[in-house]
Parts: sequence; C-alpha cells; structure tokens
Amino acid sequence: MKRLFCLAAIATALMGHSFTAQAAGVEFGVGQTSDSTMTYRLGMQFDWDKSWLQSDVGRLTGYWSGAYTYWDGDKTASNHSLSFSPVLVYEFAGQTIKPYVEAGIGIAVFANTEYEDNKLGSAFQFEDRFGFGLRFAGGHEVGIRATHYSNAGISTPNDGVESYALHYTMPL
Repeated sequence: MKRLFCLAAIATALMGHSFTAQAAGVEFGVGQTSDSTMTYRLGMQFDWDKSWLQSDVGRLTGYWSGAYTYWDGDKTASNHSLSFSPVLVYEFAGQTIKPYVEAGIGIAVFANTEYEDNKLGSAFQFEDRFGFGLRFAGGHEVGIRATHYSNAGISTPNDGVESYALHYTMPL
C-alpha cells in the first residue's frame, strides 16, 4: 500500500513537471460508492487543445486525466487506485459559464482485488465515466461524475465497483 502511494506521488510529480505547459488543471473529487463508502480523488487534467464540430451551440473537445483515488473503508476494505483516461467533452457555448457533458474509457490499477463486498478479479480494471458540469471563465470547473470500474471479463470474478462524485478542477 505504501509502495503504491509512493509510486502515485512520483508519477504525479513527473506528469506535473513534464506537462505543466499543457496542463488544464488539478482535480479534487469526493464521492460515494454504490455501497455508500467514501472515495477521494486527486488528479491532473491535460487539455488536448483541439476542437471539433464547433458551432453556435458548442464544441467537442477533450483532455487526458491521470488520478489517484483513495477508497475509504475499514482496515480490510480500504483500497487505492491509479487511473489514466482520455475524456471526450461536449462544451456548450456560453460567455462566462459553459455547461458540458463528458464521457471516457480508460484504465486503472487497484492495490487490492477486493473492495467492500466486490471481488474485482484482478488489479487491472477499465474506468468508464460519464459526467456533466459547468466551466467558468478563468478555467475553474465543477461537476458530477459517475465512474464504473470493471475488468471487462478478462478475469473472474468481475464484480466491478461504481463511484458517484462531485469534483472541482482548478486551473494551473
């Protein structure tokens, strides 16, 4: 567990050092699993700096997301994960506030293959996310996100786990 946390800290520092010029922001999230256990997420977002389907209604864009998540629980049920995901975002037009919807599929690695009553089957998991929120002038962002983790049947068992979270992104 300590080793995973140290690796997460080193990876975050390296990503921050390597991509600071491209970074969109630092993400802070707090949520609950489907079993009502708390999750805490710290991540970085790196904007793709691209737009598609731009119109008066909005535009399609995206970002890379790298994060560490602490899954709270008692001493035997807590867990840690590292994740990396490309995320597509449809940002609606606006002057100072821009609503958005996002979706992404990425990968995650868990420290333990069991969490709460869920047997994940392997440390490797896919991270599927769907969310919506508001982007403000200056780059600040608040939103709600549903995230599902599963190994997609690569190994058994494959119970998976979900997290529903509020998040805030602060621009760098």
